Amino acid sequence: MNSTTTVKISPAGGAPQGVAGTGVQRDLHEGFLARRSAFDWVFAVLAVLGGAFALQRYGSAMDIYEKGITVAAVPGAIWLGWFWRPLRVLMLVVAAASLLAIGLYQQGGAGDLARADQVFGLKYFLSSQSAILWMSMLFFASTAFYWIGMFARGAAGETMSLIGSRLAWTGVTMALIGTMVRWYESYLLGSDIGHIPVSNLYEVFVLFCWLTALFYLYFEAHYGTRALGGFVMLVVSAAVGFLLWYTVAREAQEIQPLVPALKSWWMKLHVPANFIGYGTFALSAMVAFAYLVKQSAQELRWYKLAPLWLLGVVLCFEPLVFRRGAGAQGSAYWMVYFGISALIVAGILLGRRRIAARLPALEVLDDLMYKAIAVGFAFFTIATVLGALWAAEAWGGYWSWDPKETWALIVWLNYAAWLHMRLMKGLRGTVSAWWALGGLVVTTFAFIGVNMFLSGLHSYGTL
Repeated sequence: MNSTTTVKISPAGGAPQGVAGTGVQRDLHEGFLARRSAFDWVFAVLAVLGGAFALQRYGSAMDIYEKGITVAAVPGAIWLGWFWRPLRVLMLVVAAASLLAIGLYQQGGAGDLARADQVFGLKYFLSSQSAILWMSMLFFASTAFYWIGMFARGAAGETMSLIGSRLAWTGVTMALIGTMVRWYESYLLGSDIGHIPVSNLYEVFVLFCWLTALFYLYFEAHYGTRALGGFVMLVVSAAVGFLLWYTVAREAQEIQPLVPALKSWWMKLHVPANFIGYGTFALSAMVAFAYLVKQSAQELRWYKLAPLWLLGVVLCFEPLVFRRGAGAQGSAYWMVYFGISALIVAGILLGRRRIAARLPALEVLDDLMYKAIAVGFAFFTIATVLGALWAAEAWGGYWSWDPKETWALIVWLNYAAWLHMRLMKGLRGTVSAWWALGGLVVTTFAFIGVNMFLSGLHSYGTL
């Protein structure tokens, strides 16, 4: 006798919810294509049409490799939209807003970058700089609402956390719009200047912010909890704080021509893969921080909390580093930043019992930490291989022990060892969390520290 098993699938594309709650019953014996909704197929058709439009409109400016990437991106986008359905809406909204921005730039004839300060829709919303500033504000607001939700009681707390989640989604949307429009704006400066916006420190910080936030939102839906939003969005807000300072101090928002070594289609693959690794490693570190806070929630002896106080000093140390050589105005900015960071860390320690009660079980935090590192390690490995192939094309050798390459190897070995110890030796708990948190220090130095204190072939984003 054949039996049919049914589960509930959340409309948001989250994890199966069992037989309780709302959702649409799906027959597990149905074929993959049979489970597609009408919207899934509409989205797939729109993705194909979008890819065809890009090739028809801009194909003359692409080489054979770039055309191949564009063609491969279409089924990739369809699969992502089918795998996690909220991405369908995200991609369609970003595409529509980006096309609207391009239309505003092209009103009255050929595109003109000066229109960014003349057209209302561009000046205040859709130019790359405006969209990225909206992203910054939304991520700050999201962090604040997540933490308000952490401490608020009852339905008010759930509402505040939901607002924080929605603001994070909107921030990701504005970041992607800003990225796509900046890509178009670079071509308005000249066909020889146009490039995908992942070429300097300003652009990759934007990439880091939205990738980290988006991966968190996936895990938020998958695990059905918003309690970690405050922790993860702290590291995103820290990145936004650096981005704003870097914009003012270095006028980093200005689009610059690529150096010769970066004029390669390899950049379109290597950099995004690399920053998926950076983003998920940062996410895992903040989950590890939450794990340690929950674990120490009942500890009454303050000297036993010394490691967490030390962690607070480390988290607040960033402003002191960037204060160096920042000038009077920049120094004041980083001192305010330091003060806010210190208050946040102190607040977390003082309110650790309330926070711990809202956080998921330690086993859930441990599992999330593992999955984030596993995803990051896979993409970081791919990025390292792609980087070696790119180096062979650009400089004639796969590996040159450049400082950036060396520190990338250190990051890779750190997480390889973490995964080995977990899978082979069953590493769990406190040691695992501290190791993941320590990995953030190593990753941060590979990301920013090399640009600050070392030099080499990869020094394209100097401070």
